Formats: sequence, structure tokens, C-alpha cells
Amino acid sequence: MKQGTGQKLYEKAKTLIPGGTMLLSKRPEMFLPDHWPSYYSKAKGCKVWDLDGNELLDMSIMGIGTNTLGYGNDEVDNAVIETVRKGNMSTLNCPEEVYLAEKLIEINPWADMVRFARTGGEANSIAIRIARAASGKDKVAICGYHGWHDWYLSANHNEGDELSGHLLPGLSPNGVPKNLKDTVFPFNYNNYDELLAIIEKNDIGVIKMEVIRNFGPVNNFLQKVRDLATQKNIVLIFDECSSGFRETFGGIFQKFDVEPDMAMFGKTLGNGYALTAVVGKKSIMEAAQSTFISSTFWTERIGPTAALATLKVMERIKSWDLITETGSKMQKGWQNLANSHGLDITVSGISAMTTYGFNSPNAPAYKTFITQEMLKKGFLASTHFYACTEHTDDHLNLYFEALDHVYATIAKCESEILNINELLDGPICHGGFKRLN
Repeated sequence: MKQGTGQKLYEKAKTLIPGGTMLLSKRPEMFLPDHWPSYYSKAKGCKVWDLDGNELLDMSIMGIGTNTLGYGNDEVDNAVIETVRKGNMSTLNCPEEVYLAEKLIEINPWADMVRFARTGGEANSIAIRIARAASGKDKVAICGYHGWHDWYLSANHNEGDELSGHLLPGLSPNGVPKNLKDTVFPFNYNNYDELLAIIEKNDIGVIKMEVIRNFGPVNNFLQKVRDLATQKNIVLIFDECSSGFRETFGGIFQKFDVEPDMAMFGKTLGNGYALTAVVGKKSIMEAAQSTFISSTFWTERIGPTAALATLKVMERIKSWDLITETGSKMQKGWQNLANSHGLDITVSGISAMTTYGFNSPNAPAYKTFITQEMLKKGFLASTHFYACTEHTDDHLNLYFEALDHVYATIAKCESEILNINELLDGPICHGGFKRLN
């Protein structure tokens, strides 16, 4: 595989941008070191064109889960274009932020007020600041991935790599003040006793957690957390930046009849345009006025305009049902294909945002090989799949037809007929945070 324009540009980027990209999850090393296309020239529906004009079917992560309506949805884009024509910024505020707040309260009748930002990390930090101000306590119990800010990474000052079980092993807390040690305490999902022990030993004011990621609650876990937070007068925050609007019209917590005190939404909310939201009860949200939370570009107009249009389309077509059905087909297809080739895999995640892994010591190499071979066949593909409404059965059929041949080769590697390391055109992909040279 020779280097294309995108790979060459990425080599330059690493000399100009620390880490090469703005987002860890978009580093080419996370997919196919040396050979991932890296950059795009155009994206529409569920297709992406690289800098050399190659058309690729995105059966991967769809903008890291931002585009559930597909790339370049006409209705959303037209609303944004009209906003650009009328002016995205002025000395006055845009009315769309009020209309969007009303819509989000309509979707979340347990809540009363909303604050907006433009990224998930910002929304998480806003929620923590407000919750700490409301509770009058500094210490936070967390479960899941909640961004890059100091408050979160400080957990790795406690007893080492405490966040390794929360999606990203190997994160260094360099640059995070050491006096934040023992202010954030991770607990494992579905481990109520672990959370209870943390609360009994520490003056916890906030519990912040993802409602679901790789698997759902057991033994009434979420309700137990809700009851504990109420009993101890702790602010309960649900981080729905990833899971929101994928299985319901709003937070996935709706499925479990458990309501938080605050919730964050992002990714899907603007269909590729930057908008995140923190919604919550008035008694807590008004604490935002007792501290300082403010940013110039939180007042631009494109974000809320895109979100209003996105919510309108979602509600009309019931996008969450469509992407859940597509994701379910993908999960069944992976398992059926693995079974047919005698491969042992584990499928996890909610249907619309799913992944799988090989139960083999060679799993990272197999993942890299899949990306390598599927790219040759015209697919952006790894072991993750984020469904969008533009994915069709025809796309799935093409994908599985191509993947069938790749799995056949992997099966020969598992039987030691072939050596997977001899089949790779470059290094094995990264599995977590790794410093780039």
C-alpha cells in the first residue's frame, strides 16, 4: 500500500500539531498506522471521499458518533446556510438558544433549565462546576468517560492509572495540579457496593456517570444509585453525550424509568455541528449564577440552529428506531459471520453504537488487518460501528460480503495456517493513549 495524499499530510501535521490531530479518536494510529487516509475532501450520506478522490463507505464511527442523520443532511444544512446568510454572530444574543432550551425541557420534563456549550468536555466541566456549587462539596464519584479536563484526569493522581477501566488506559495526569488528588473517585458500572464504600469513606457531593455503554444495568443498579443520591443529598448527573438520542428521543435513561438531577447531551444533537447541552433541575442549575461560567463562542448561532433542525428531523422520522434496527442487524451479522468461520468474538454496546472484539491474543492484529483489507475494498471499517439513518441493507450486504473474505483469512491465522503478522502492511493499531514521536 503506497502512501496517499492524506498520509503524507498527516506526516506533516505531526510536525506542526502536537499529537497530529485535535481528537485522540481520530488519530490514524488508532485505525491503521501509516496507511489510514487521515483526511477527507467531502462527506455525504454515509460516504467519505479522501484527498485523492477515493470514495469510501463509512461503516465505522460516523464522525465519532456525531452524524446519526448521515453526513450533510440537507434539511439541517439548509437551516445552517440560512443562518450564515443572516449572520452567525452579533452583539445581541440569538433567539435560537431560547427555542432550543424550550425544546430540550419539553423532551426532559423533569428538568427546568439549560446551559449550552459546543463540546462534550465543556459540557461535562460545566455540569461538574454547577453541581459542586449546588452541593457545596468538592468530591465526585464517577463512572465512565467524561472528557479531558483537570477535574476528570485528576483521578489518575489517586493511586495510579485509575481511569484505565474507563475507556482510555495510559492517560498521564501531567499538567493537572497534584492538589486535586483524591477529589474524583472512579467506580465500576453495576458495582453498587463499590460506590457505596466510596460514599461512606468520602464527603461526596456529586455522582457522575454514563447511563450505559458496553452493557446495561443489572440488579436494579441505576435505581439504587438514584435512591442513594437522594438519601445522601448528592447531585446525580447522567452523561448522555454519547448515548443520547440513539435508543430514545432524548436520554437512554428513559428506558430505565430513572431520572437524574442533571444530564448532558452532545454528539448527535447537532448532526455534525457543534452543540452540547446541560439540562437540569432549577434548584441545581441556578447555582451557575453563584460561580462564573461564560464563553464567547457559546453564543454563536450555527450550533443551536443545527440542533433545532436536527431534533425536528429526528422526531419526524424516529431516527432512534431506524439506527437501532440497523445496529441490531450489524451485531447479528458480526456474530453469524464469526460463527460460520469458527471465530470467537464478543459483541457489546447499544445497537446503534456497537463494537466487537476477538477473544484471542492476536485481537489487536486482527483488528488492524480488518481495517487494512476493508480499506482496500473501499470501506472505512474497524471493529466499531455507529449507525446512521443513511445506512441501508444494501450497504450492510456489501460490507458483510467483503468482511466474509477477511474473516476467512483470520480463521486461517487462528488455525496457524497463516501468520497474521506477515499479512500486515504496517504496525498494529493503538489500543489506548500512546505518545507519538
